[in-house]
Amino acid sequence: MFRIEKRYIDEMIAHAREDTPNECCGILAGEDGRVLQLYRAVNAEQSPYRYSVDSRDLFRIHRECEARGWDFVGIYHSHTFSEAYPSATDIRLGFWPEALYFLVSLRDRENPDVRAYRIIDGRVSEEELEII
Repeated sequence: MFRIEKRYIDEMIAHAREDTPNECCGILAGEDGRVLQLYRAVNAEQSPYRYSVDSRDLFRIHRECEARGWDFVGIYHSHTFSEAYPSATDIRLGFWPEALYFLVSLRDRENPDVRAYRIIDGRVSEEELEII
């Protein structure tokens, strides 16, 4: 079970809503598996169907995390029209096995769904979230 503060869930949902109809993306950083900072990033794809963290944002976020001694705890993005489950593209591009992949679904705009997954060697397993 992964514990995460509600404010980070709320921020991911807010970001997803603001970037609709395109997918949003960002990084959750921290230490010892605890999220300490959410970094919004630009979706370089500018697409409602796929995302790619802008390389300049990724570099900036990585440098700041390195300076603070933080790790990438999670990577998040939204699905604007589908469920909160990794697409075939998400699975194929899941390069960071140490990070959780958070998905925000806006399929039901009034009741967004946030779920988290591990993607390791093309295999997907859901991580139960405890929102605190």
